Amino acid sequence: MVADMDFADCVELQPELKRLKLRKNNWDCETYQFDEILTETASQKRVYEVVAKPVVESVLEGYNGTVMAYGQTGTGKTFTLGRLGEEDTADRGIMVRAMEDILANVSSVDDTVTVSYLQLYMETVQDLLAPEKDNIAIVEDPKTGDVSVPSATHVELQDQRSFVRLLQAGEANRFAANTKLNTESSRSHAILLVNVRKVVKPKTGDRELIVLNENGGSPQVGKNIRAPTVRKSKLLIVDLAGSERVDKSGSEGHTLEEAKSINLSLTALGKCINALAENSPHVPIRDSKLTRMLRDSFGGTARTSLIVTIGPSPRHRGETASTIMFGQRAMKVENMVKLKEEFDYKSLCRRLETELDRLVAENERQVKARQDEEEENERKLEDTRECAAEAESKLAAAMESIEAERKKFQQDLAEAHQNLEKAEKELKNISQDYQHEKKESLEQGNEVLELKLLLEKETQLREELEQEIQTLKSQPPKLPNGIEAKHNEELLALRRRLDEELKHRERLEEEVRTLREQLTVLSDEGEESRKIIDKVGSGRSSEGSQSPSVHKPTSHMRDTINGQRATIAKLFEQVGLQKILSLLESEDVDVRVHAVKVVANLAAEEANQEKIVEAGGLGSLLMLLQSSEDETIRRVAAGAVANLAMNETNQELIMAQGGIGLLARTADDAEDPQTLRMVAGAIANLCGNDKLQIKLREEGGIRALLGMVRSRHPDVLAQVARGIANFAKCESRGAAQGYKTGRSLLIDDGALPWIVANANNDASPIRRHIELALCHLAQHEVNAKDLVAGGALWELVRISRECSREDIRNLAQRTLNASNTFQTELKRLQLVY
Repeated sequence: MVADMDFADCVELQPELKRLKLRKNNWDCETYQFDEILTETASQKRVYEVVAKPVVESVLEGYNGTVMAYGQTGTGKTFTLGRLGEEDTADRGIMVRAMEDILANVSSVDDTVTVSYLQLYMETVQDLLAPEKDNIAIVEDPKTGDVSVPSATHVELQDQRSFVRLLQAGEANRFAANTKLNTESSRSHAILLVNVRKVVKPKTGDRELIVLNENGGSPQVGKNIRAPTVRKSKLLIVDLAGSERVDKSGSEGHTLEEAKSINLSLTALGKCINALAENSPHVPIRDSKLTRMLRDSFGGTARTSLIVTIGPSPRHRGETASTIMFGQRAMKVENMVKLKEEFDYKSLCRRLETELDRLVAENERQVKARQDEEEENERKLEDTRECAAEAESKLAAAMESIEAERKKFQQDLAEAHQNLEKAEKELKNISQDYQHEKKESLEQGNEVLELKLLLEKETQLREELEQEIQTLKSQPPKLPNGIEAKHNEELLALRRRLDEELKHRERLEEEVRTLREQLTVLSDEGEESRKIIDKVGSGRSSEGSQSPSVHKPTSHMRDTINGQRATIAKLFEQVGLQKILSLLESEDVDVRVHAVKVVANLAAEEANQEKIVEAGGLGSLLMLLQSSEDETIRRVAAGAVANLAMNETNQELIMAQGGIGLLARTADDAEDPQTLRMVAGAIANLCGNDKLQIKLREEGGIRALLGMVRSRHPDVLAQVARGIANFAKCESRGAAQGYKTGRSLLIDDGALPWIVANANNDASPIRRHIELALCHLAQHEVNAKDLVAGGALWELVRISRECSREDIRNLAQRTLNASNTFQTELKRLQLVY
């Protein structure tokens, strides 16, 4: 650049006219026309779209294609073709962008894309992906003239990331050297060979398979069984080593030999281009292995795009002119593109065999089902006949029994008439006796009155005697003055203590009454708020896709809940947490019920949870779960534990105090759906902690969750599904971070059949959690075989296509694409995904 500072560029680009001017001197220049002129500021994307994208589109349609870069060393050939774009994605070269387009337009199930990466170094073909293969033979088909390298490494691609890794490995094995013209001068020709095998599905009106019927009669058309069309094409991307002059590059020793080999191969290529441009009868294809490899690219059946790279420096005007003339001659070469298409009869045969096996199996199943149905009908008919005979015998016996009962009833009725007559006579006698006794009682009443008067007089005399005795007792005997004073002081002190104890007892009784009244009011309000919340929650789960206004609580509900929270806070400040917790141990069941309801409402507020745990509330709640037999106390205590289990620190405390075992036993004993819902919610919160997974399973948490599905209540099932989803998510995260190996504990505990059976549950909360659990289980490859065997693959395919939540649908799609086991099974089942 310093040397050329006083000289103008030898090249003037005119991209709008698609031509350039090459200056001979200050007053004379030559003009050349090209298909496109790209300046040094042209982006990699524009270069790709102009040069390579039409060729890539032809390859996807079944034609061969070649993209080749030719020019002086250091003018940007490798940058244009092989740039990976690791630091800046805009710098991606033609190789990376071409593979992105190919992979985006092929099916991962039916189509295949294989890649080979070679270099031509010192007239030997070497495999950049397997450096030990350093002299690969070039094979030509004597019939078609196609050139191939069968002993090279062919890698089947699944995604773009693996292709970039292959390019990185290949570039690391490519020969390069430092010269005066280029610090990283390529010393070999790099050839990227991409083979595309694409299955074209037949359209309506395409060729159909003709099948004779079993009697050999008129042909029938297999409408759904057609021979698929396969298009095979290949794409060559060739990064030629740059031509150089030894006096300018300073090559010497082994580098000089490399330069000679490069120039000889480029000279052979130039001779072939000249011969093709002049329509010469002889084209020296065999003068170099480079021209043999590119036989189909110039004058053959491939669509070829050539980009020539030049520099502006006047010092290299000769090399620039040579490069421009190479491009001008290459423009005169004409290729006859040819579509390579064939019918895939092997695939058709496999499909027919599969269809035949399916129809034979279906026929056998139908025959067996028909035989079973006939046997069942015969057995039912025989049973019906036996039942009819038995019914007739029972009917005859019943008729005989009825007749005997009728006769007995008539006898009893006659006896009843006789007894009734006797009873009427006795009633008349009793009435007469009653009248007589009534007269006698009136006479005795007068005597009773006289006795009452005498009793009152006796009572009055007794009271007077008792008063006299009390008076005598109240007059104590006279004592000495000192002893009497001391005795009076002791009496006064005892009376004062007795008065203070009575007042203290009255205050305590008043406080207990007040506290009971507040607990009763508060528990009633808490129960009402819980019912409101449960009503809103059940509305959400049952009404599914209704309008959002249905799910929102009314302003009256919100005011009610806010008022109750204010009442709880006020009681919390007035009474104190310790007194509320002490009532949990009360002998009165009603007091314990009200107290545990207050604690549950306090635990619903995150600000109160730490205070409750510090005061020993968690231990008291777990003790209630263990010892109480009252269903209400166990239900509310489980709900309070579920609220506390939303905090990670509290989760570890619950596990340390044996909480999961108590919850599991409560789940086994309880039958009330609301109690099961609270217990399932608490276990579901614990399932979301990565550190507790193994201990949770060992203490029966997973088995308890699965055992609660016996309730079949939708709220209970929703909590069970949430717990399974949390557990599966933690396992998936552990597998991704490397500390979780082996099969899922959920599968070990037998949860998979229930998960698959409820993956398409009508209730939206249950279905959403189960879909998430399936996706997380499927992300760990070690679970894939169990999922396939358990029928989960079909549910994953359904989720990836039909799930209403886009995030879950995308997660299922990524999981299916990332699993080799799933992809293999989908290919075996011939499912297009």
